Amino acid sequence: MTDTHLQKLIAPWFEKVPDAFFLSTITAVAIGIFSLLFVYLFTRRLMFPAIQKIVTKISPERIGLLAPMLNKLNKRIACLLCCALFLATFDSVYPVNEIAEEILKTLGQALLIIYAGFIFSSIVSIAGAIYNQLDFAREVPIQGLIQVVKLITFIVSVILIVSIVLEKSPTYILSGFGAIAAVTLLVFKDTILGFVASIQIAANRLVTYGDWIQVDNYGADGEVIDLGLNTVRVRNWDNTVTTIPTYMLVAGSFKNWRSMQESAGRRMKRSLNIDMNSIFLVEDDFRQQIEAAIPLADYIRTSSLPDPVSNLGLFRRYAEGYLKQHKKINTSLTLLVRELQPTNHGLPIEFYCFSSDKRWISYEHLQAEIMDHLLAVLPIFGLRPYQSVSGQFNPPTAVPTSEKPKIKVPNNTEPTP
Repeated sequence: MTDTHLQKLIAPWFEKVPDAFFLSTITAVAIGIFSLLFVYLFTRRLMFPAIQKIVTKISPERIGLLAPMLNKLNKRIACLLCCALFLATFDSVYPVNEIAEEILKTLGQALLIIYAGFIFSSIVSIAGAIYNQLDFAREVPIQGLIQVVKLITFIVSVILIVSIVLEKSPTYILSGFGAIAAVTLLVFKDTILGFVASIQIAANRLVTYGDWIQVDNYGADGEVIDLGLNTVRVRNWDNTVTTIPTYMLVAGSFKNWRSMQESAGRRMKRSLNIDMNSIFLVEDDFRQQIEAAIPLADYIRTSSLPDPVSNLGLFRRYAEGYLKQHKKINTSLTLLVRELQPTNHGLPIEFYCFSSDKRWISYEHLQAEIMDHLLAVLPIFGLRPYQSVSGQFNPPTAVPTSEKPKIKVPNNTEPTP
């Protein structure tokens, strides 16, 4: 162990103290460590945040969105400066033996390369984020190019670190890649595919823990419970577990319901088939009968009704008004009641809206309640649902009908014998 310049400067402080050499060594190392800590805190907490605030004032809307990326870049630059300072002052500050010196210098150089790669990766990410803010970014996406640049940066960093550890030239390591790559591809094919797929999944946020995904080719429909290098485990809604190769999520297609869960509502899309023989034009006396059973004015603007109007038109407008006033329906999203193409099973009336509550059980209950209500009010409008009846049909007699409004349907709507 040789005396460093710093140790020689502080040695006179411990001349009259026992174990002066040991104390001066400890003091020199402590001064070096605290110097690195001071440089890190000064750059990380004071200098770079001040520069970031000044730059953000130039364009708060655009640069403000990059704050998380800029914070990560500031941290990595501060670490890079500490590594550079450590290597530059090592011989003058840290009194260690030859073995420790070699290990610490190698470690410092490796960390310097790692943080340099991280900084370059952050700069590429920031450049990509700035590009995505441009108007034409959607037409010409560069996310794939950014991922390739990051992958090349990672490979170059690994080669440089290996060359430092082995004390060999990078060209020496590259010369043996041909034979190594051939064997590696044969033995670790699935692992390599899974590794590349994992990078793409993480970079693009295709899947994460807790996502509800549906992969029809593998019969998977449930929640992601494990994301491994080679496999992805999905707990299905029947509590079975399906295992999917990781690379198949990239090579094939699957449905991720995360966007629905993060959105403002869950879509409801159901239809009722109406018997077309029950559709007729409504007269004033029939509309008064409907008003006696249902306050149409609470759901329909009568001034917007065509003249004449059909009972189906009244029902469609009532159904739309009913959905708009429902507390559990998100009216800020698409909401409509429309007619579909008539079929030999009647005229389909489709109800299209979004539930505010996206939980499965609540969603199903709300959907059933709405359909129950709309089916129950069909007779009030003189409409009949279409259904194919086979076997013996007995009309229900358990429900009392004395209090129900009696709607007189015009003769022209009687079913044809």
